[in-house]
Amino acid sequence: MIVDFSTKQERNYQTPVINECPVERVDSFKYLGVHITQDLSWSCHINTVVKKARQRLYHLRRLRDFQLPCKVLRNFYSCTIESILAGNILTWFGNSTMQDRRALQRVVRSAERTIRSELPDLHSIYSRRCWTKARKMVKDLSHPNNRLFSLLRSGKRFRSLKTNTERLRRSFFPQAIRSLNHTTTQY
Repeated sequence: MIVDFSTKQERNYQTPVINECPVERVDSFKYLGVHITQDLSWSCHINTVVKKARQRLYHLRRLRDFQLPCKVLRNFYSCTIESILAGNILTWFGNSTMQDRRALQRVVRSAERTIRSELPDLHSIYSRRCWTKARKMVKDLSHPNNRLFSLLRSGKRFRSLKTNTERLRRSFFPQAIRSLNHTTTQY
């Protein structure tokens, strides 16, 4: 797979050869459960996640039909559906499109109607996990990315990362720093 964001129209890439065998070029592949495409968009991954979560909504409806308590239905939702929707969420949610986020939220709303109870939306799950992961990195001085979280002179806020592209601005580290700064200004 070739990832290239150059502005030139058509580039001719030579096929790499390993042990006298040409390497197959693909547009996307699955790595550790995440679908990665050559344009680094998350639509392929999110479509797969939505499809998988929708399949599990059937089981949630069946459990509701058996008149199980709301607590059991919520537990089933968080274990089987939310875990799929929020899997690797720190990787892809920040750069997902509004259309993809709406598709994900439709699954959550469908589960809410089935359970007849309010469920956390994915943006709040993402924000909470982003903040939690960032706090762990800040506290662990041996973490390789700890140095990205440097405090300003005041010692109260973290220095924002300089971002030149929207893709980087919406990725994990800038979002995590904003999340940490937001919580320190609230308290």
